[in-house]
Amino acid sequence: MGEMIEFRTNGSVTPGYLATPLTEDGPGVVVIQEWWGLVDHIKDVCDRLAASGFYALAPDLYKGKVSTEPDEAAKEMMALRMDEASKDMSGAVEELSMRTGKDQVGVVGFCMGGGLAYVLAASNPKVKALVPFYGVIPWPDAMPDYSKIVAAIQGHYAEKDDFASPKVVRELEEKLKDLGKSVEFYIYPGTEHAFFNDVRPEVYDASASIQAWDRTLEFFKEHLS
Repeated sequence: MGEMIEFRTNGSVTPGYLATPLTEDGPGVVVIQEWWGLVDHIKDVCDRLAASGFYALAPDLYKGKVSTEPDEAAKEMMALRMDEASKDMSGAVEELSMRTGKDQVGVVGFCMGGGLAYVLAASNPKVKALVPFYGVIPWPDAMPDYSKIVAAIQGHYAEKDDFASPKVVRELEEKLKDLGKSVEFYIYPGTEHAFFNDVRPEVYDASASIQAWDRTLEFFKEHLS
């Protein structure tokens, strides 16, 4: 269903994985990787979105590198240049806007990608629906200006998460509400960080994943036309 493509990003080109819906008339969603890179799990998320009627594009922020060890993945994440990543993500928004003919684009991100999803939404007003899964922002220079987000936000978080604890999540939710944002956060009882990743059986939670995915699809269908 999907294929690797190259798309324009402010004077250069970036690789990415694009999945196209059979109807070829759906809205677009940018899918942002975990710290592992553009791995099969992220491509599968794109394929699942396409099966539900969306164009889904995952920009390859690591330009071909993937990791299987946490230490290696952490190094890649911390070495990520935010200016480059921002250009890659905004390029993905513009590519989807061009392919769909729609100015409304969604974004979903996981772990590192959940944090970057906030960064993208704050920098590109075409993002009208933002869905972070257990998003973390470990880069001190990357804190987004939340006031600039125009998207509706639906967040999915784990109860047992040292990266994005329920306390931190609820504080962010209050901050966003105080800024007048449309926001709903879900914390899934008994789950751990990365509970949606079905290739990691040590943390995967099937029932929470199904519920989170159903909510995500409904949210995108509601806010993207």
